[in-house]
Amino acid sequence: MDYLVIIISAIFVNNIVLNRFLGICPFIGVSSKVETAIGMTGAVAFVMTLATIITYLLQTYILVPLSITFMQTITFILIIASLVQLVEIVLKKVSPPMYQALGIFLPLITTNCAIMGVALLAVQNNYNLVESVLFGIANAIGFGLALILFAGIREHLDLVDVPKPMRGVPIAFIVAGLLSLAFMGFSGIV
Repeated sequence: MDYLVIIISAIFVNNIVLNRFLGICPFIGVSSKVETAIGMTGAVAFVMTLATIITYLLQTYILVPLSITFMQTITFILIIASLVQLVEIVLKKVSPPMYQALGIFLPLITTNCAIMGVALLAVQNNYNLVESVLFGIANAIGFGLALILFAGIREHLDLVDVPKPMRGVPIAFIVAGLLSLAFMGFSGIV
């Protein structure tokens, strides 16, 4: 039952983007096309899941036993940066069009506060390894859900008659706010 609560909470109730407001840069920057949003979702899901596993193991078996938890932030950043480099190398080799489409936002996954936030929240919530992995995967799904929904809405907005002063970024921010309010409804905040 606890696992189900972690999953539903991370995807809907405490969505990392729409409720905790982490990872806004790729949310806004990569959300103009659904295809690009799906690619970013895959990259973030891979990095977020592996980062959560590795940071849990590092925290539990190295930082805490050696009483060097003050090194937590820098070690977590190094792990995330290494994983992003791995994703970048693989994506460049396997799918050059996706690599080009993601552009500058791919290396920016390193500074994506959603990934760091999930790793820190898993430690802060005292999750065990299984709970941490589920938390990481569920947050990646929640991030992807928000990103893909937003990209779909933005694609649709390109086809409708939006008043000229509201086109582009203004309407995108309004839609992001409305999407955030919709997700807050899952937590009972109306």
